[in-house]
Amino acid sequence: MAQDYTDLATLKLALNATDSTRDDLLNMAIAAASRGIDRNTGRRFWLDATASVRTYNPQGRTVCGDSGELLIVDDIGSATGLAVAIGSVGTDYETVTDYETQPDNALARGEPITGLLRPAGTWGRGVARVRITALWGWPAVPDEIAQATAIQALRLYKRKDSPEGILGSAEWGAVRMGRVDPDVYELTKHFVLPGF
Repeated sequence: MAQDYTDLATLKLALNATDSTRDDLLNMAIAAASRGIDRNTGRRFWLDATASVRTYNPQGRTVCGDSGELLIVDDIGSATGLAVAIGSVGTDYETVTDYETQPDNALARGEPITGLLRPAGTWGRGVARVRITALWGWPAVPDEIAQATAIQALRLYKRKDSPEGILGSAEWGAVRMGRVDPDVYELTKHFVLPGF
């Protein structure tokens, strides 16, 4: 189940709100902001509660280098229960242990594993599928993502007061709200999952 990256108490503190009349709207804004960040970055920032299996076709997901062949995988947030096997659909899979997680020390830095390196072997040639059992996601929600979610959720909540994207101000007059909050963009841009 999807998890949110900020909470109601944080937003109520930012709004200096002590009542519960806006709680439903604020919770909707938090959920929408969290899922929007997921879509914009191409990843999600919570850790699964239980391990699950994902199967990959290594063709087009491998990068060859001097240190071996790297299989690019979805974010893995914990080495607990990590199991890798290779095989073909409809056949028995063979367990693989001769791999290294990449980038080095990712989990120690609070970042996910994004690749599996086979220094002495390959993932692709003669292998139809790679089956990985893991706890998917990030080890913990990064501070930047939590802050960006709070900013975006507040913006979404206040959107009810700005029909057509125009917000009124006694000092500045009518101001058009931009499509992307510049602070949210700056906080999340280095989390965007690149394609290749």
